[in-house]
Amino acid sequence: MEAFRHHVFVCSQQKLEGVTSCAAAGSARIFDTLGLELRKQGLDDDVQVTTCGCMGLCDHGPVMIVYPEGVWYRGVKTEDVAEIAASHLHAGRPVARLVWNDGPAMKAAALEHRDHVRAMMQARDRAGIMPDPLNDMIRGYMPSRAILTALELDLFTAVGNGGSPEAVAAKANTNPRATEMLLNSLVSLKLLDKKDGVFSNTPLSSRYFAEGSKDNARGGLLHTAHIWHRWSTLTDCVRAGTSVSQRGSDSSWTQAFIAAMDRNAKERARHVVKAVATNGVRRILDLGGGSAAYSIAFVSELAGAHSDILDLPDVVPLTRSYIGKAGLSDRITARAGSMLTDAFGDNYDLVLLNAICHMFSEEQNRAIFQRACAALAPGGRLVVQDFILEADKTAPQFAALFSLNMLVGTQAGSSYSEPEYEQWMKAAGFAKVERVRLPGPSGLMIATR
Repeated sequence: MEAFRHHVFVCSQQKLEGVTSCAAAGSARIFDTLGLELRKQGLDDDVQVTTCGCMGLCDHGPVMIVYPEGVWYRGVKTEDVAEIAASHLHAGRPVARLVWNDGPAMKAAALEHRDHVRAMMQARDRAGIMPDPLNDMIRGYMPSRAILTALELDLFTAVGNGGSPEAVAAKANTNPRATEMLLNSLVSLKLLDKKDGVFSNTPLSSRYFAEGSKDNARGGLLHTAHIWHRWSTLTDCVRAGTSVSQRGSDSSWTQAFIAAMDRNAKERARHVVKAVATNGVRRILDLGGGSAAYSIAFVSELAGAHSDILDLPDVVPLTRSYIGKAGLSDRITARAGSMLTDAFGDNYDLVLLNAICHMFSEEQNRAIFQRACAALAPGGRLVVQDFILEADKTAPQFAALFSLNMLVGTQAGSSYSEPEYEQWMKAAGFAKVERVRLPGPSGLMIATR
């Protein structure tokens, strides 16, 4: 049974450096172009397009198969895609010049390529060469550092609609030779295009990295650049048992941090609101509310609700600016203070701790939970959103690695496990504790007074 009129498979298998493959020949561009062309020609609901693993004809890629006919295409170029869509997928006439239907030759090519790859892999293994996936993990910092440097220098804005290395360097106040090396690397990462010595942004980099775009994420991503410098101290942190670097104290550090947290919060806030039963919620205390994204999400959903945000003195002016932009200054208030020492207030229906607990030690979190319990009305709830580890603390991978992020960046922070949160909450006086799993890397621990 065919659910669609046609089902197209495009090989996307990545191979070792130096080994021919459909991916190396540009199959990702074929896949993307085909999707765009199907929408353009009104075929999107009739044709399913799927990436697939190696089909064995890597020397002749990119390779596509169209079902139900079982037509094989080889050597497909982006300029061929519109013709394939119109002729074959719309009118039912395969594009003969691209069709490969010589069964014996196809089998011979597949077997020859298989044997070549096997011999290469066996030779690498005998020589004790590390597998590529392991080597890629070790060298994973290289593309990351190239992108972060480009963001720190605001190179994507400098590139704009196109420019030579010299022109980009003049705008960014950088060395032309070094700038060209970095620009070439960004082309290899598919974040820039290059033609006749002129560099230009891709749709992706133009949207997310360049000034003027409504989706420009550079401000928040600069926080990741700050984190990168801390990670270079990890060896010393493991020896010392705590962070060995000083947190930035200037306003640019704080602005980048809050912008990064705002980006993350906007992605997760709707899931948090949906997961928390909100009937009867009128008063909310948002501890460390930062950009107010969670308070904004809750009060926007709850008519008549009000949220109080408690955050550090250098953060509160930024918090108020975010609240003002949302037009909710009458329903969300922000006050300066420390959640470790200052009064919380009382009779709240919800106390929110979003991406906060990982910054503190076990003792500090226990104290915050006790004070949060006292600040809640009977039946009120403490909602903790964080990267929650399983009991043995080795999964999820993101949460396990994030513990290291807290090691290099805080005095005693860490990711914590579900059993730890449950124990602390019950010891703080909460009667009921439950875990709620959310899409993405974070989850909820909800405790009811």
